[in-house]
Amino acid sequence: MSKFGELIDIEIPVLLDFYTDWNDESVAMHPVLRDVAAALGDKAKVIKIDVDKNKDLAEALRVKGLPTLIIYKKGEMKWRHSGAQDADTIIGVIQDYI
Repeated sequence: MSKFGELIDIEIPVLLDFYTDWNDESVAMHPVLRDVAAALGDKAKVIKIDVDKNKDLAEALRVKGLPTLIIYKKGEMKWRHSGAQDADTIIGVIQDYI
């Protein structure tokens, strides 16, 4: 988990997308998150985390529904949402933390 700490303990907002390839809603979020990453550039980071490959982390963060989106800044959770979201909503939320 120390690697996870390094990922989220930075000055810019970090959006984590907990997903699986077998969940349709998760797969539908892939292009949305690409748009989010492109729109925000280096002002924020978007990281996709495959729940099947990171079970311990998903369990530790109590990820139940997919996709689950979590924003961290300076190591602190700022926002969390389970289920799909549109790009504009996600960008708006992230901009609150830039």
